[in-house]
Amino acid sequence: MSELPIYEVYAIKYAHHDRLPELNFIDTTDFHETNMPLDYYVWAAVSPERTFVIDTGFSAETAERRGRDLIRCPADALSLVGVDAATAKDVIITHLHYDHVGNFDLFPAATYHLQDREMNYATGRNMGHHVFNHAYDIEDVVGMVREVYKGRVTFHDGDAELAPGFSVHHIGGHTDGIMSVRVHTKRGWVVLASDASHLYANMGTTNPFPIVYNVGEMVRGFRKLRELADSPDHIVPGHDPKVLDIYPAVSPELEGIAVRLDEAPSESMLG
Repeated sequence: MSELPIYEVYAIKYAHHDRLPELNFIDTTDFHETNMPLDYYVWAAVSPERTFVIDTGFSAETAERRGRDLIRCPADALSLVGVDAATAKDVIITHLHYDHVGNFDLFPAATYHLQDREMNYATGRNMGHHVFNHAYDIEDVVGMVREVYKGRVTFHDGDAELAPGFSVHHIGGHTDGIMSVRVHTKRGWVVLASDASHLYANMGTTNPFPIVYNVGEMVRGFRKLRELADSPDHIVPGHDPKVLDIYPAVSPELEGIAVRLDEAPSESMLG
């Protein structure tokens, strides 16, 4: 049996949002901080044989409309780790929220990988309610439907291996069709949770992020993330600024911008 490929895995920060801590948890009874910000990332998994981009961020127009601090275009952010959006072949869309699928048009050569349930959810009856639709941008959703008609979307029904050492896994909870990514690295199996857990604290305290379709699925998803990863230290949440603090920078010039997730973190956040 041949050995699995070894991927290098990167997280690159492209935006930031200062916010009150109670906006990040369902149970808000025990917070004293005045600010608990979110960072926004795109990710890349790179091996000698294959490159996968995970999510595509949001645009400057969306940042202005939603009051987010855009630091750099996500496509340009990927170039910091040697990934060219113009030639990327595989883009994982973990879910269709505005901060994960915006800029998809900047990846003209890509096949997009998406869960069946996410497209059904984003275009179905639940979108008639603001509580579910406010994190979606209709133009992104309609744009992805157009990509389906062009034959550029590969749908997945649950868990799927896309290549040796790289797989996607339906988690649910945050949206009906959110998926996380499992990648084989030199330190073992790393799991990019995306918004299955926004912050380490959501998972660590079993206190979900309040933008949620199904709380039960989200809580069960925390357990699935642990099962997929080699250890809790191999799980990377979707929006936690601490990721930039505990993982090594790609280079001194990229300190606070891009980190290596295939290297061990300096601190254990989940125990």
